[in-house]
Formats: sequence, structure tokens, C-alpha cells
Amino acid sequence: MCNSVLSKICLLLAIIGGLNWGFVGIWKLDIIAWLLGGQTSWAARTVYILVAVAAICLIPALCSPSKKEEA
Repeated sequence: MCNSVLSKICLLLAIIGGLNWGFVGIWKLDIIAWLLGGQTSWAARTVYILVAVAAICLIPALCSPSKKEEA
């Protein structure tokens, strides 16, 4: 799954979500909400949902052995 387009999209979305939480924690600035019209806008909520789904899709990667461990 590491090389599939879906896993790369999921990883990108998880990184975006992580960076957004970093901004919220450090500067109290929600970049997603700021860019997309507030936390309750449909666009921001859609991004939040996609980030959550991406994180859920990446959970199995925690349990699967890495290529280095298999060799």
C-alpha cells in the first residue's frame, strides 16, 4: 500500500491536518478555517472529514511490517 496513489493522498492529507493542528497549538490559528471561510463552512468541514478519513486509512500502516523488517 505504500506506493499506491491513495496512500500518498492519505499521507498528504494527514500531513496537512498535522500542520494545521500545529498552527492551532502554537498560534491559535486554524489555517483551514481561515482559508475556507470559518470552521463551520461546508468547505472547511469537508477538509476536516477528509483529513480524518485519511488518518483512519493510515492506521493499518502502523501494524504492517516495514520493508526493512521483512528483509
